[in-house]
Amino acid sequence: MSLVLVEIHAGIATITLNNPGERNTLTADMVTEIGAAMDRFEADESVHAIIVTGAAPAFCAGANLGNLAEATGDSLKTIYEGFLRVARSPLPTIAAIGGAAVGAGMNLALCCDVRLAAESAKFDTRFMQVGLHPGGGHTWMMSRLIGTQASMATVLFGEVLSGREAERHGLVWKCVEDAELMSTARALATRAASAPRQLLIETKRTIQEMSNVVSHDEAVERELVTQVWSTRQPWFAERLAALQTKISKK
Repeated sequence: MSLVLVEIHAGIATITLNNPGERNTLTADMVTEIGAAMDRFEADESVHAIIVTGAAPAFCAGANLGNLAEATGDSLKTIYEGFLRVARSPLPTIAAIGGAAVGAGMNLALCCDVRLAAESAKFDTRFMQVGLHPGGGHTWMMSRLIGTQASMATVLFGEVLSGREAERHGLVWKCVEDAELMSTARALATRAASAPRQLLIETKRTIQEMSNVVSHDEAVERELVTQVWSTRQPWFAERLAALQTKISKK
């Protein structure tokens, strides 16, 4: 049985973690399959956006506990690669989260550009409860995303967030009914897929680099180079001409 299901349709690639009997826990074998899927997507010029999800009943219940019992720095980094490979992708990524996202499973969600939650979603860091220090950049990602107090509440005090609570705290972009999770994710991904692939890649890079920009003037200069570049691309000329034609017909 494949631990990761892969689908490509209409410019959108979907990774589905597929070990529901173990709540899609990250193992070395699953991590290898995630990496292979991401390599395939990034090499395929037809893919413009990626959705990451898990087979019910969970999104991802974290690292396999048996592996944690004998963990070393190297073995932990092997598991980290399951979510860090997604974080490194130049393509836009969406996490579609139904059921539990626990520990490293939360990291997988956090490593995506946008998170959508079903009402059944539960966000549980759980590190303190198993006597384990957070890893994989968990505290850094949480603090940047939801702030210090909410990070303290969830990580130190074990607050578990529902999909609606995660939306309220800004951990996810939107919470929807379970039946609407994948259709909502695909609709969002479709908007990205309608844009030129290289433009998506360059714009994602710009947004990521803006965290290091300290002034508006610097931001203007940073965007100027790539905006000029985009005006020299064939897709811009085509879309501009189509827009002008549309306007002229009104």
